[in-house]
Amino acid sequence: MSRVIFDIETFGKDFESLDKATQEYLLRYAATKAEKEEVKDSLSFFPLTGEIITIGLLDPDKNTGIVFFQTAGDPLLPFEEDNVRYETGTEEEIIEKFWDVISRYDKFITFNGRGFDCPFILIRSAVHKIKPKKELMPNRYGDTHIDLLDQLTFYGASRRRFSLDMWCRTFGIKSPKEGGITGYEVKDFFKAGRCLDIAKYCVGDLWATKELLNYWENYIKCSP
Repeated sequence: MSRVIFDIETFGKDFESLDKATQEYLLRYAATKAEKEEVKDSLSFFPLTGEIITIGLLDPDKNTGIVFFQTAGDPLLPFEEDNVRYETGTEEEIIEKFWDVISRYDKFITFNGRGFDCPFILIRSAVHKIKPKKELMPNRYGDTHIDLLDQLTFYGASRRRFSLDMWCRTFGIKSPKEGGITGYEVKDFFKAGRCLDIAKYCVGDLWATKELLNYWENYIKCSP
């Protein structure tokens, strides 16, 4: 059966651009200056205060992928590099392209997709009145969606939830963080117009997730 890995990168809105009621709601439990800054820096984590700037998909069996991303300047012409096609568009356009691609696959793989990527995509799709073409939140214990964070923590039996970077370091997988960018720096890169760098960082996450999938399938998963 066909399967695909996907990952997203997000960008938070400028806090000052939010209406006063929203600002007050977000800061209602922030008592100190540090807590208020933390709230402002976390807007990219939620689909109500952020948006998707990159969506990447990788076929782990064919080793081919595609990444859709927003640009701060003029759109780039589609191009291919290392078996990955790069295309630009608005948030609405890249979400529509995502649904067109993933609808062709039977199964999909993520790292923390149930907790972040899938809900984010679904809510941002609704914002743009885009109807989903795939059930992104199927039965947690089925095999349609393999969330490797779920699998590696044994559905919460292991209490500590380590990052993708930590799992890569443990198994000797090249971490996308080695490329000079981390998830915390995506906002700064986007503001600086380094959108292609973000797209390539997302692709790094896809390849790392593929390698992590191999470890899980070959050395952790108990095959029937």
